[in-house]
Amino acid sequence: MIRVLIADDQAMVRTGFGMIIGAQPDMEVIGEAEDGVTAVEMCRRLRPDVVLMDIRMPRLDGLEALRLLAGPGVAEPVKVVVVTTFDLDEYVHTALRNGACGFLLKDSGPALLVEAVRAAATGDALISPSITVRLLAHLSTPATVHEDVGLSPRELEVVKLVAQGLTNSEISAQLFIAVGTVKTHLASVQMKLGARNRVETAAWAWENRLVG
Repeated sequence: MIRVLIADDQAMVRTGFGMIIGAQPDMEVIGEAEDGVTAVEMCRRLRPDVVLMDIRMPRLDGLEALRLLAGPGVAEPVKVVVVTTFDLDEYVHTALRNGACGFLLKDSGPALLVEAVRAAATGDALISPSITVRLLAHLSTPATVHEDVGLSPRELEVVKLVAQGLTNSEISAQLFIAVGTVKTHLASVQMKLGARNRVETAAWAWENRLVG
């Protein structure tokens, strides 16, 4: 079972997410937090497999809670999927830098929410397609030039498709290679980039203007 903690200051949102997660045969909700301080405390005590984290919460906002749980230097980072109403560029950028394993809008729908939880639990990541295409593009600047980190042509192809929001299966179909081969390429890419997950790989691609 994937053990999920829900952190959101709105009771109705927590209830709704709880119903979606609870309806899955491979998931269970192990706790709910209504503010960032409580979320951090519960995560450290319960060690959930995945956290669904809102951004705007009292006492401690979700981005700072994320940094404490999964940011640079955290010895045992928690897998956090940010789920928010606000798709502001700075929120996406900060979430990626603070170790998010996904970034969804609350209106993304139940199917995408469940998919994001499963992706995070298996070490992958998922971003709302609209955010992948629109917001991550804003991380790049005209002055940014592609950084040579030794990626092969095929690895660059995979990175570009990841940055466009494609799943491993979709990348496999588009490049006519096995899903296992896609995963192998991604593992090699992450090692070369020093990226911890798919989200950071996508961010690197946008920042280096590999996707337009």
